[in-house]
Amino acid sequence: MDLEAQIQLLIDNAPHDGITPQLVTAIAPALKAIAHHLSHPQYYILQSVESEWVLTTLSNRANPGLEKRVIYAFPTLKDASLASSAGVEEQLIATDIPVTHILFQLVALESVDSIVFLETSGMSTNAVEVRRSDLQNRIQQQLKKRSPRQVPPDIA
Repeated sequence: MDLEAQIQLLIDNAPHDGITPQLVTAIAPALKAIAHHLSHPQYYILQSVESEWVLTTLSNRANPGLEKRVIYAFPTLKDASLASSAGVEEQLIATDIPVTHILFQLVALESVDSIVFLETSGMSTNAVEVRRSDLQNRIQQQLKKRSPRQVPPDIA
């Protein structure tokens, strides 16, 4: 599914509250700009049986007090399956999700610092990290470009 179709699906599935579809339309250029730098139109996200995305806490080797919380996005079902069977005790499900939907979700995931998009099957070293703070900054810049009438004033 191409990026335009993914954005349209986000808009179509947004709550019809008079705000969310406009918000998705307003931030779509920011989502597409980041998605263009990624290799795949969809990625596989590991989820619990309750549909919660699997969060991994990474520690800095030089400074163990520094931690960040990431979600891995895998390029293939096989890569996600291999990761889900690596020492994890709970049952996990790999779900394919359009890349723009993953980015849209990242905005709302306050407990997540980054999504790590693994770009090449079988290689965990070829990855692109999208930090939540960078995405939020890009979205803020996008919203500032639009006229005040186009963006509802009560968007949090």
